[in-house]
Amino acid sequence: MEVLSVCLTSIFSYVALFILTKMMGHKQVSQLDFFDYITGITIGSIAAEFATELEAPWKPLLAMVIYAAATLALGFAARKIPITRKVLNGTSTVIMDNGTIFREEMKKAKLDLHEFLMMCREQGYFDISSIQTAIFECNGKLTILPKSTRRPATPEDLNILPEQEVLFAEVIMDSRIIDNSLLQLGVNRDWLYKQMNAQGIKSEADVFLAVCDKNKNIHFYTK
Repeated sequence: MEVLSVCLTSIFSYVALFILTKMMGHKQVSQLDFFDYITGITIGSIAAEFATELEAPWKPLLAMVIYAAATLALGFAARKIPITRKVLNGTSTVIMDNGTIFREEMKKAKLDLHEFLMMCREQGYFDISSIQTAIFECNGKLTILPKSTRRPATPEDLNILPEQEVLFAEVIMDSRIIDNSLLQLGVNRDWLYKQMNAQGIKSEADVFLAVCDKNKNIHFYTK
């Protein structure tokens, strides 16, 4: 009986954690700032306790709801009151600008020189002389603005007007035709089969993946 209770409370805690996380938004599971990190690990630990709490499971559940509600309230306050956002998330710090590395700013950001150089290399900047400005963001990432003479050339620089790319939709995945994608593209299975025959493909069973854009350009990846 106790094993069954643990199983049921575990399932219930998992469902409750999923619902509360969805309520708090995708930001909670993407790039975490300082406050989101604290909230995430706290709710996770409470959910683990909830899974094995047999005598009064409503207590950890109530705690999870309170933490989720506090996160939503503070998120709302951060959007409406700039000073709240500054306190919760912190501010961005300029680490380097116009060839000068600001040592004091690095100390404030708890960032040493080795970490700074590593973060530059991670973004492909092995020569920091090609960096105009480096900003240490409040989410722990380094944003780099390269010098104008070192940035990649764009079609606009070369007076080229490339054709606008469009999104592709998956019409076949794992040999299964996705009818909703065909409907959104304004085509049907007959059209798809004609495209397959034109490329010598006998059946969707031979296709691992097929993608098509709004201009009806389709690409098949066979098994």
